[in-house]
Amino acid sequence: MNPTIEKFGWPATLVAETAHWLVLLRPAQPTLGSLVLAAKSDATAFADLPPAAFADLGEAVPRLEAMLCAAVAYDKLNYLMLMMVDPNVHYHVLPRYEGQRAAHGLTLTDAGWPGQPALGDATTLTPDQIVTLRDWLKGHWPA
Repeated sequence: MNPTIEKFGWPATLVAETAHWLVLLRPAQPTLGSLVLAAKSDATAFADLPPAAFADLGEAVPRLEAMLCAAVAYDKLNYLMLMMVDPNVHYHVLPRYEGQRAAHGLTLTDAGWPGQPALGDATTLTPDQIVTLRDWLKGHWPA
């Protein structure tokens, strides 16, 4: 796996996988259910992904959105492709909502709602919380 995937805690954070993408629980949660959608490729530019990776987004994204809708009941979903510190192609996928969402003893407010996500207000998960939330989200991944 590429360094970006490893930085986001793979394999402990792995929620789901398609042929070209990994869905990882984001260890720092600005909103409940925040994920990283990471290309398995070593590409550091979006245009450098193989054509099959673009096609595979058509499988990954609808399943990811269905999972988060069932788990978090988000109002909006933000996909941020920042790639400033972590160079390999990836998106931060942030469920957005007014108010709070709670699961497994963790309650998170979308501090940036309705504006830009407040990435600096993220809650860093403990290893036990990572396992619990990862498994909770896996349970919502469409078959």
